[in-house]
Amino acid sequence: MPGFKNITVAELQALLQSNPPRLVDVRTDAEVARGKIPQGEPMPLHLVPLRLSELDKGATTVFYCQMGGRSAQAAAFAAANGYTDVYNLQGGITAWAHAGLPIA
Repeated sequence: MPGFKNITVAELQALLQSNPPRLVDVRTDAEVARGKIPQGEPMPLHLVPLRLSELDKGATTVFYCQMGGRSAQAAAFAAANGYTDVYNLQGGITAWAHAGLPIA
């Protein structure tokens, strides 16, 4: 059991409208510069171990990357460190864009 849950684009969209989570973009700065989910906060994957304490352990947190692989690593790391309401966006920003949702 990885300790985190996967979330679909549709589920994230609903969550953003009802009870907005902390949305963390673990892609590189260069990737973020090409566009991000509007509410996303950049925290490159290699900095997650150093910056995890900036996140609230009890808050709903959704990690995303380009396709979902790196964000799954970040979500697993957060869950292993006591974060309880952690999600990984399946398909990452690619799935978000394919669903026709806004990119900032």
